[in-house]
Amino acid sequence: MDFGMKNRLSKVIQPDGRCFFLPIDHGYFLGPTQCLEKPAETIEPLLPYCDALFVTRGVLRAVVDPGITKPIILRISGGPSVVGKDLANEAITTSIEEVIRLNAAAVGVSVFVGSDYEHQTLMNLAKTVDLCENYGIPVMAVTAVGKETEKRTPRYLALSCRIAAEMGAHVVKTYWCKDFDKVVEGCPVPVVMAGGPKCETELEVFEFVFDGLQKGAIGVNLGRNVWQNPFPVAMSRALQAVIHENMAPKEAFDLFRELKARG
Repeated sequence: MDFGMKNRLSKVIQPDGRCFFLPIDHGYFLGPTQCLEKPAETIEPLLPYCDALFVTRGVLRAVVDPGITKPIILRISGGPSVVGKDLANEAITTSIEEVIRLNAAAVGVSVFVGSDYEHQTLMNLAKTVDLCENYGIPVMAVTAVGKETEKRTPRYLALSCRIAAEMGAHVVKTYWCKDFDKVVEGCPVPVVMAGGPKCETELEVFEFVFDGLQKGAIGVNLGRNVWQNPFPVAMSRALQAVIHENMAPKEAFDLFRELKARG
């Protein structure tokens, strides 16, 4: 691994080996998602607590302050929408020249293993790795399941993560599940947990994040469970404590309630 690749990875993964990515890319298939109608207002108070911002080029250009010091992970796959026929029918939407022009520290590409578009999305990933390796840019594979949330089993996620790593991904983002260690153990590159649909309680979020970290994940890529919370700053700070301070879930929940009470 050359200097450029190592340097960019060191920007998104902190010295403790952990990371907290804040995704605001949901609009690429969901449109103006609740609490993300005005992305600039949503992310401004949260940036101090995350390690990198996961975003599309359109929103990055339109609303993110160019003076931002947080590294950017650029979402570069897409195409279908939530009202379309199949969310898995993705293509690469952003050129390598654009990635470099926007000074991205890494890129993210979705793969839909087991879907009708499995081969297409895996080739999207493989070709992206080929291009990005030329410029020392890390690639994060996103093991997406579209609308089929029942696929989030250890066996399926382990399969998806391993294939993504075999295709050359430098980091793999996947969903937490019970027996999450089976997913991480079979993946030879770092694994980051996705949040998925909003959880019922804050404690539930802290519990799955803590469990995943104990079982080998290096961090999270959480969006809706952060910025759709009525107290997103308190949620961000508490998650930061779980990820970077090894705070236990109940302690993190106490911290969340304390910060919430302060307003």
